[in-house]
Amino acid sequence: MNLADLNKVALAMVTPGKGILAADESSGTIKKRFDAIKVESTEENRRDYREMLFRSTEAMSKYVSGVILYDETIWQNAKDGTPLVKLIEQSGAIPGIKVDEGTQALPQCPGELVTVGLDKLAERLKKYYERGARFAKWRAVIDIGSGIPTQTAIHVNAHALARYAALCQAAQIVPIVEPEVLMDGDHDIERCYDVTQRVLNKTFQELRVQRVELEGMVLKPNMAISGKKCPKQASVEEVAEKTVRLLKACVPAAVPGIAFLSGGQSDEEATAHLNAMNRIGGLPWRLTFSYGRALQAAPQKAWSGKAENVAAGQRAFTHRARMNALASKGEWDTGQEKKVA
Repeated sequence: MNLADLNKVALAMVTPGKGILAADESSGTIKKRFDAIKVESTEENRRDYREMLFRSTEAMSKYVSGVILYDETIWQNAKDGTPLVKLIEQSGAIPGIKVDEGTQALPQCPGELVTVGLDKLAERLKKYYERGARFAKWRAVIDIGSGIPTQTAIHVNAHALARYAALCQAAQIVPIVEPEVLMDGDHDIERCYDVTQRVLNKTFQELRVQRVELEGMVLKPNMAISGKKCPKQASVEEVAEKTVRLLKACVPAAVPGIAFLSGGQSDEEATAHLNAMNRIGGLPWRLTFSYGRALQAAPQKAWSGKAENVAAGQRAFTHRARMNALASKGEWDTGQEKKVA
């Protein structure tokens, strides 16, 4: 393992003014997104949609540092035969790959899940590296509810994340470590803070046990935020202040950067929260975005599966990418949302 090279890639992934496009929706998830815009989820349509994003020259070259791909996408070629991985590389962004194989019910822990996919991961990583992937992603899912999460669920998911991260580094691939505490419930921001603190502390403890080099990884956490069904929604300032306090308490300064997931926030909320955190400043690591839906909802709608809408889809993508790029430097304000590219 060459740590200097891993660190170089990790730092490039969190380049100031750039962030990561999460285009790694599973076949099931992208079908739901396509259903919403009345587009059939065929392999060709999925390819055309992602090709539209990767050919958005301005967005990709100016605001996107890396793209997380799904297994299907990393092997696909564009309409003209160019591998999609090459389109990403040509734009100056780094190709990455989602390597977890989804979740399964956790035995003896009703309502809780564990992420699977460690078997044969070492062999898969070799092939992904040869194809051009220089970073990977593994998502752990922690739900908040009555009596959950249990310490069992937190422990097994943190352990799997650390095992995955160690295998990635051995394959010269930067791991994105993603312990996601879901925002689906009716819990308040304090409860989210407490659970996320437990999750992050356990995750870093396990990373140390597995001898993962912190300088060669990127963290992809949730923000400290109210559950969607909570009657009292925390303000943008409170989310920013609590999230920064939480990260300072749990994340070692050796980690090059933190790329947040949007986790079901609206496009603008995800941007506003990131912006407010960067305005606080004085942070030991770079804070940026690794958004899926919050970057893609607008372009999906604008495109709607029609070839004549490709340019409109690309404009919508460029606008959202630019807004988040500004937020990653603390330079965004709502006025800029009106100036659509």
